Amino acid sequence: MLLVVCAFAALALATPLLTRWWGTRVFSVVAILPAAAFVYTLTQSATVIAGGEYTESVPWIPQLGIALSFRVDALSWLLALIVTGVGALVLLYCASYFSPSEPALGRFASILLLFAGIMYGLVTSDDVVVMFIFWEATSVLSYLLIGHYTSRKESRGAAIQALLVTTFGGLAMLVGVAILVVQAGSTSLAVIVATPLHGPIISTAIILVIVGAGSKSALVPFHFWLPAAMEAPTPVSAYLHAAAMVKAGIYLIARLAPGFADTPGWRETLITVGLITMLVGGWRSLRQNDLKLVLAYGTISQLGFLALIAGYGSRDSALAAASLLVAHTLYKAALFLTVGIIEHRTGTRDLRRLSGLRRSQPVLAVIALVSVASMAGVPPFFGFVAKEAAFTALFDSGGSGDAWGWIALVGIVVGSVITFAYSARFLWGAFAVKRETAATPVTHPDNGVILIAPGILALFTVAAGLASPWLDHALSAYADTLGTGDYHLALWHGIEPALVLTALVVMVGAVVVWQRIRVTRFQATVPPWINASGAYWQIIRYIDSFSHAITVRVQRFGLPGYIAAVLGVFIAAVGAATIMNRTWPNEVTLWDYPAQVFIAVAMIIAALCAARATQRIAAVLLVGVTGYGMVTLFAVQGAPDLALTQALVETITLVVFVLVLRRLPSDMITRHRPRHQVFKALVATTAGGVLGIAGFIALGARQHESVSERMPELALEAHGHNVVNVMLVDIRAWDTMGEIAVLVVVATGIASLIFVNKRTGGAPQLPQARPTRQLRNRRAIVLEPDTRSATVLNGDSSTLLPDPDAPTRGAFLIAGRTLSARNRSILVEVLTRLLFHPAIVLSLYLLFVGHNMPGGGFAGGLVAGLALVTRYLAGGRYELGEALGIDAGRILGTGILLATGTALLGLFLGGEVLQSTWFQQDLGWVGEISIGTTTLFDIGVYLVVVGLILDVLRSLGAEIDRHLDEGVQANDTLTDSPAEANR
Repeated sequence: MLLVVCAFAALALATPLLTRWWGTRVFSVVAILPAAAFVYTLTQSATVIAGGEYTESVPWIPQLGIALSFRVDALSWLLALIVTGVGALVLLYCASYFSPSEPALGRFASILLLFAGIMYGLVTSDDVVVMFIFWEATSVLSYLLIGHYTSRKESRGAAIQALLVTTFGGLAMLVGVAILVVQAGSTSLAVIVATPLHGPIISTAIILVIVGAGSKSALVPFHFWLPAAMEAPTPVSAYLHAAAMVKAGIYLIARLAPGFADTPGWRETLITVGLITMLVGGWRSLRQNDLKLVLAYGTISQLGFLALIAGYGSRDSALAAASLLVAHTLYKAALFLTVGIIEHRTGTRDLRRLSGLRRSQPVLAVIALVSVASMAGVPPFFGFVAKEAAFTALFDSGGSGDAWGWIALVGIVVGSVITFAYSARFLWGAFAVKRETAATPVTHPDNGVILIAPGILALFTVAAGLASPWLDHALSAYADTLGTGDYHLALWHGIEPALVLTALVVMVGAVVVWQRIRVTRFQATVPPWINASGAYWQIIRYIDSFSHAITVRVQRFGLPGYIAAVLGVFIAAVGAATIMNRTWPNEVTLWDYPAQVFIAVAMIIAALCAARATQRIAAVLLVGVTGYGMVTLFAVQGAPDLALTQALVETITLVVFVLVLRRLPSDMITRHRPRHQVFKALVATTAGGVLGIAGFIALGARQHESVSERMPELALEAHGHNVVNVMLVDIRAWDTMGEIAVLVVVATGIASLIFVNKRTGGAPQLPQARPTRQLRNRRAIVLEPDTRSATVLNGDSSTLLPDPDAPTRGAFLIAGRTLSARNRSILVEVLTRLLFHPAIVLSLYLLFVGHNMPGGGFAGGLVAGLALVTRYLAGGRYELGEALGIDAGRILGTGILLATGTALLGLFLGGEVLQSTWFQQDLGWVGEISIGTTTLFDIGVYLVVVGLILDVLRSLGAEIDRHLDEGVQANDTLTDSPAEANR
């Protein structure tokens, strides 16, 4: 089963590429996979029908008992056949339905195929956690499929609505599932169902699970998303909203029914919700003029019927539920596909504009007639067989003294009358000859291939009705898990109560159809007492209004307001926990070394001075003092790795601050005088005090041996002596993976805020020294004698070119000549010449010795970044391009790719993700070489850090320089005379 799911995923990834080659024919090709899965599931029939099952399990998270476990029993077998069989037919239908010019065709085909695989995984999963992952994946994929027409506002709104509703229900279900897992002590669905669980907590969990199932299967009050989802292409409606996604909730109810049907609240909730859904859906269907909406509300009605009968809890009701699952899938998918063909050929779905299609489209009319008759419960079709089974099950239950049986029976009889009425309304609206309406022309005729899928479904509807005794044997395998019973499926049971009820439904339904005008007038006079869709949009409006009000109030105070809000929440939450604390440390150690006191005093004074500073540069430098104070504390405490990293980070931070402050006024209080200083001081002091007290309590709360005691031993096992680096790249490598991913996001975010048009390519570089060709045919040349370079103005752009007499490009720090004399420093240039290459060598040294000595990829990358900073400060943005002209995005991508590739290497070597492996080789007199995957991982960290610093220098440095230069040049151009510009 896992292989089948993986095959769907792999082919879905390749489908967009295949679509470029084959166009709409790709649907016919990829339909082979679900068809093959259908055949594979059929091969399991003999074992499953006999009461056996197929199981498969691959450990995934053994610490939590979670595995990729799959189980095919009678219920999973049935749903797997539905998902794969109808999925193959719908994909085949798409080949004729869509035109080659359909937008995003490859994406649609890929997502639809992947949805089929996800649904297969959902109905065959035995691990409830894995099942929930598939469950939520269907919500995401349905969002993408419903919103396929991204240019339509209605399509986007329907997609978001479906996603929000089903995800909300999924979260509720997750809580209920978690309770069941804890109570049963297993994540296996089979174990959870087999374990006797009782008590109020179980009833609560069951209600939460029903909420999740109801949201997925569009039960009241979550039903409103399904009609809105009709904005999706018709194949999506036929598959997701008739055969697959909406059946997920029914499947979950049927799956849990054998173990929880007797739980208080289960039956009562499902009968009540099911009946209301059946009646509301049928009532609303009678009022629709869009054929697709008629089917959509009819689907809601039938889903309520299915939820009721699947959750009733008896053996005969389970047999009826399994029969209804099959019948509903066959006739409703066929009808949705029929509507798609009608719209495809006539350009409309409005039943008021359709007339005479039974004459011009006789084959399509026969397909619709068979499907509608099955939906209405008319013999000899399978819908009739399934509905008679439901009538009999509820009648027998009510006759045995169960009042809920009578309530359910009366409700579904009334609902069946409405079902007959809207079934006739659909058939009449689509195919009847209407005197007041001209015959509808077929404006877009197509080949008959598009009729294959609905034709096969209609054929199976007839065949299933005639072969119902054989299907009884297959479907009873699931029904028998709920107990014993003697009812069996058959087309003819003789004169019995179920047949009488069917005749009553047909007669009353015929009267409703005959009096349809009066019924329509009556419906128009009845106000919609409950409008779930209106309630949804009202809630959305309230949320938007509340968010807007909060945003306006918070943004009014700017950054101080944000910080105050964050610190206020921190003070309230942590302060309350501190106040309620009853365990305080027995002793207090103020300092370990006297030097700590002086360092702390210096940091406090620097922090207070920073708060009172009026110049930005002074404030930044004072804040830096606190950072370097931490460096000293780390060094005193014997943590050279932390001291080195903190020093490098603090230096880089100072550089970034200075780069940003160039575009800000130097005086912080010239334009905006500080306000609310007392309040700010109070918040800051309180937050600091709360944090200090919380840290004091936490340090004294340890009761067991610290995990750090075993760190040196674990580091030696990882072939390293530097505990800090081994932790970063081995023991807690998952944390490092997350951190470098954050660095990539930060670099991307900074660059995206600064670069206006694009951010691809490296830093700007000097062109080759060929001045004669490059200066020829230029509009204006502004000579700058101090820089020994020429600024060539050509329209709105400028290019810096070296002076003809300047040294060649190969000279070191040649770009320094592009700076004006007042911005150059001979001392900085000399120091850069002396320190750049040693710094690069030092960075590589720190990278490779970090596993055994202070250093590592992070520290090495910071040193290399500082080397780039010196080149930039010495020569400007062109020197940065000369130092490293590679696109920062490529460096970041290579680093993250190397780190993740190393993480996956353990899997290929028979281990786990991020499990380290070493290669050792004795080279004789040269010595022994030892290379581990942790080294490759550290190289990835090194590249990510270098890429981050390069991106920051390019965006906050070089790009801002370019804007400043363009501003200066623009001003010079405006003030110079034409003669001076051309000189």
